Amino acid sequence: MSKTLTLFRREMNAYFATPLAYVFIVIFLIMASSLTFFLGNFLERDQADLIPFFQFHPWLFILLIPAISMRLWAEEIHSGTMELLLTLPVTTAQAVLGKFLAAWIFIGVALMLTFPIWVTVNYLGEPDNGVILASYIGSFFMAGGYLAMGAFISAMTKNQVIAFVVSAAFCFLFTASGSPIVLNLFSGWVGDSATHFIAGLSFLTHFQDLMKGVIDFRDVLYFASLIVFFLYANTVAVDRARGA
Repeated sequence: MSKTLTLFRREMNAYFATPLAYVFIVIFLIMASSLTFFLGNFLERDQADLIPFFQFHPWLFILLIPAISMRLWAEEIHSGTMELLLTLPVTTAQAVLGKFLAAWIFIGVALMLTFPIWVTVNYLGEPDNGVILASYIGSFFMAGGYLAMGAFISAMTKNQVIAFVVSAAFCFLFTASGSPIVLNLFSGWVGDSATHFIAGLSFLTHFQDLMKGVIDFRDVLYFASLIVFFLYANTVAVDRARGA
């Protein structure tokens, strides 16, 4: 675990040594605030909750998290530094976990910096802060799911642009899988059980329960299982790229 933490600190320092971290955080904060106040009608609703804030998180993450994940492995493969990284006394799994945790905590920092809107809603009314905390936790786990998928796709290519586009498309499919747009594509040629399974993969379905303050074990298990699965796939893809 100490080796994973060492790599974690290395990656975190790398984020803040370049403008990438600051650009991501500024764009995330501006877009989240703009969507909340203008499209979400935060003030006009006259309700003490943060639903207008959290309801846009899945769509923000679809665009912004692939911008973080695309460089995790594609850049290493393209520049040839992946071989140097893996010559360090760390296993592939430790390297994958260290990089993932650094990126996930970085996204968590961006989420924490949205605290002024939490302060604002408490100033304007008396919200249920337990529901808001559950929504933050749900948003963080959802971000981890998107990030794990993006990291896996990044390990499959050396081109960051391709990694970004494919990751964004992949994230969109998992987000919209419970919507009629996607379900109508399958309803004609798969059974009801398969349709329900596809609908159950939707990030929106699981996040909306958490956004209501209902911390269901099944929702937490869904995001945790998704993260573990794609981190395992990420490890396999890195080993495959190293052996190629």
